[in-house]
Amino acid sequence: MRSIKERLVHSILFEIGGLVIVTPLATWLTGHGFGEMGILAFAVSTFAMIWNFVWNKLFDRWVPTRRRTLVQRVAQTFGFELGILVITLPVVAWWLDIGLVEAFWLDLGFMLFFMFYALVYNTSFDRVVSRRLEREAR
Repeated sequence: MRSIKERLVHSILFEIGGLVIVTPLATWLTGHGFGEMGILAFAVSTFAMIWNFVWNKLFDRWVPTRRRTLVQRVAQTFGFELGILVITLPVVAWWLDIGLVEAFWLDLGFMLFFMFYALVYNTSFDRVVSRRLEREAR
């Protein structure tokens, strides 16, 4: 099981990487200002960090191992992104002054990006931590 410190490091690094990629991309794709998209991205990121902590703690209880299969990783990622989509959809529509359908397509595009990003990030993070733990055990 992961420690609270490890969970916080995991979440913070994930969100920083996501903000660095998503904010300029969203600005370019939507035509909204960098500041407007940056505030929205930061708000969603803050919520996502809290949800990430809760979701991964639940997932660790359901699948209590560091060596997860690809199917387990995909399930972990999909469940997380679905939770984000349900909560952020009305916020994105309101903030950008767009309809729910347009907000859905925007959220869906970013959800697909983050599913791939999360799969790569989580797998890499676990490998790095596992190697560190193996070295410390020697």
